[in-house]
Parts: sequence; structure tokens; C-alpha cells
Amino acid sequence: MKIERHGLSIGIERVGSKFFLSLKAVGKLNHEDYTTITPMIDSALEGVKNPRINTFFDASELEGWELRAAWDDFKIGLKHGDKFDKVAIFGGKKWLEHTSKIASWFVSGEVKYFDDMTDAFNWLQS
Repeated sequence: MKIERHGLSIGIERVGSKFFLSLKAVGKLNHEDYTTITPMIDSALEGVKNPRINTFFDASELEGWELRAAWDDFKIGLKHGDKFDKVAIFGGKKWLEHTSKIASWFVSGEVKYFDDMTDAFNWLQS
């Protein structure tokens, strides 16, 4: 029996003295994944006055989104896009580079794609 993993995990990580939001996507994301993660993101940002967030998004195991999940992702971008300073998308898949360019339309800060995880972390710290 094949096990299909999918979902989003969220955390706070530190590299050196810098803290950042860490997201990891696995498999093909669906609406149920977003009904779980969206309230967590909303809650985490709710109590922070004037948040400026650096984010590391590990999409190396992301296979894509179901249509409704893509809409959910778009809504998060509209709601919280002004709170991000830098978003580093790591993945090793060419289509993610195009996705990062589209994401930059909805985020007030910089969005950049990386094939190398170390380069992504270095950029977040700069």
C-alpha cells in the first residue's frame, strides 16, 4: 500500500541571531490542509504589532496544489502579504521559480527562489 503524504508544517527557526518563519510543504496540498494551517498563521500574526517577517519556505517535496487549495493560498497572500520582508522559496524544481515570481505580486517584501538551501538562509540573514 502506497502512503501519500501531504500537508503544511509551520514553525519558528533561528539561524545565527535571526529568527524566521519556517514553512514546509509536502505532496499535493488540498483545501483541508489550509483549513488547518490558516488559523495557525492568523493566530501567530494576530498579536504582533507591525510584523515584518522573514520566511523560509521548503517546497522541495511540494508536488502542487489542488485548485481550491491554490485559492486558499492566494487568500493568505492577500490577507498577510504586507507583513513579509523576505520570503525564500527552496525547492530544486524549475516551476517553483515561476511560482515565486507570481508570489511576489502579493507580498510587499522580496520573494526569491533558491536551488540551494544554504544560499536561501544566507539571503534571509543579509
